[in-house]
Amino acid sequence: MALYEHVFLARQDITAQQVDGLVEQYKGVLEGNGGKVGRVENWGLKSLTYRIKKNRKAHYVLMDIDAPGAAIHEMERQMRINEDILRYMTVSVEAHEEGPSAMMQKRDRDDRPRRDDRGPRRQF
Repeated sequence: MALYEHVFLARQDITAQQVDGLVEQYKGVLEGNGGKVGRVENWGLKSLTYRIKKNRKAHYVLMDIDAPGAAIHEMERQMRINEDILRYMTVSVEAHEEGPSAMMQKRDRDDRPRRDDRGPRRQF
């Protein structure tokens, strides 16, 4: 079986429990077709760069999948039909990342060097 990373965006007006229900629904589709789902990360409600179907925000979810191509095809077919799903993307990967994804890692703004820390300014 092939390894995939799958991200989908759900409408802003559904609840977090409904998003979890969508994850369970698609997990069932994959497992019914011989696949399995590893890590599932809910990235929460984030602002979109541009409006998608009149939505300014969306719930982002990442899924690590180990499944045959037919299972992915069926899941994507059902996502096209579902009105709660705004966008989705499935990418084939060589191996799944260990630990939290880049979106879940806390980025601390204090780690960046400040202008004062770069040293004295040159005089011309």
